[in-house]
Amino acid sequence: MTIPRTLVFMTDGPRVLLIKGAPTKRIWPNLYNGIGGHVEPGEDVLSAARRELLEETGLQTTALWLCGTVMIDTGSSPGIALYVFRALYQGGDLVSSPEGTLEWVSRDDLNGLPLVEDLRTLLPVVLDHERGQPPFSARYWYNEREELQIKIQV
Repeated sequence: MTIPRTLVFMTDGPRVLLIKGAPTKRIWPNLYNGIGGHVEPGEDVLSAARRELLEETGLQTTALWLCGTVMIDTGSSPGIALYVFRALYQGGDLVSSPEGTLEWVSRDDLNGLPLVEDLRTLLPVVLDHERGQPPFSARYWYNEREELQIKIQV
């Protein structure tokens, strides 16, 4: 069993929009991540991605596509089914959110940021994914030392 979630990375040329989690967040405080959240009852994953993007950034786009899926084994049931999207910025002003601080970050500056653990592996795959390419398939799990393991098939 899995809980469906979405994760969106909006780009504007060489920049990607990330959210630095609020220090009060239970999960990933002060770490940079994409935009996303749970799929609500009655929603499909594309609608959920659009809703999360609007709620957390104030932005909308018609250029949004599925880059891949990630099955996350959390070590207990349920796990997480993560639907990863890329979006192209088509204008508009960012709106602040209680989720954290929005920042446009140059791809060249990503290594210097405190990113959520999987993003150093996942983000290059997403940023290189062009519209129309087949989606990747990935699996995350934790080994006996509680270290995140990642396998991505493109």
